[in-house]
Amino acid sequence: MSNSFEIGPVQVGAGRLFLIAGPCVIESEYHARKMADAIQKVTAELGVPFIFKASYDKANRTSVKSYRGPGLLEGTRILGRIARETGLPVLTDVHEPAQCEVAAEAADVLQIPAFLCRQTDLLLAAGKTGRAVNIKKGQFVAPWDMRYSAEKVRSTGNERVFLTERGASFGYNNLVVDFRSLPYMRQLAPVVFDGTHAVQQPSASEGTSGGQPEFIPTLVRAAVAAGVDGVFLEVHDDPPNAKSDGANALDLKLLKPLLEKLLAIHAVVNA
Repeated sequence: MSNSFEIGPVQVGAGRLFLIAGPCVIESEYHARKMADAIQKVTAELGVPFIFKASYDKANRTSVKSYRGPGLLEGTRILGRIARETGLPVLTDVHEPAQCEVAAEAADVLQIPAFLCRQTDLLLAAGKTGRAVNIKKGQFVAPWDMRYSAEKVRSTGNERVFLTERGASFGYNNLVVDFRSLPYMRQLAPVVFDGTHAVQQPSASEGTSGGQPEFIPTLVRAAVAAGVDGVFLEVHDDPPNAKSDGANALDLKLLKPLLEKLLAIHAVVNA
């Protein structure tokens, strides 16, 4: 596996399983802080290193009528306040090169959305901020070809890069996970498995994406058994009423028992 590094108190690629979790999008300042506090309480009890995630803008929603978020300036203000007051590292998506410097003022990790994982200018701009960069593997990209995306970030002198698997397109409106991708990509960089987008059914529900969240535990357990460095989960306290990706989100009340199982699997794999 490639290099390990730190994101605040979280060690990436150092052998300890970490969690990236939070709602898909910032629905309000109150809700984002509520979710950060609730997930932090669970992870603190279990000793799981935790990075809070939420997006200030979901620029790739299926329908133009869908809620996108509070926007760059308000969203980064909210994320920055959460980071300061909780001590948590935070992660957010960036969609355009010009957003990177602003987002980097608040976020510890800049995330490259799957659909943009080959966008050279965006990868370079994210790398130049010096923040850690999480590149989500596109549904259309072979695992071994993610080396080129990682190389683009590293060409800026920034070695703090990790990759996230979230499934590959399988016909229309469906994704499938090829678990061979995990050891392939771990040769390139630390790897995270996204257990919630992997069960998404893109654009399958009349202008929104559907999902099969009942399969989240199965896929995430398998990924931890395969040796991933971290787990990515969109977590919501009321998935049916979430403003984005509720159909594939993990219900907050299921987080603790799932993490307990993942820690047990991780301990056996690394014994």
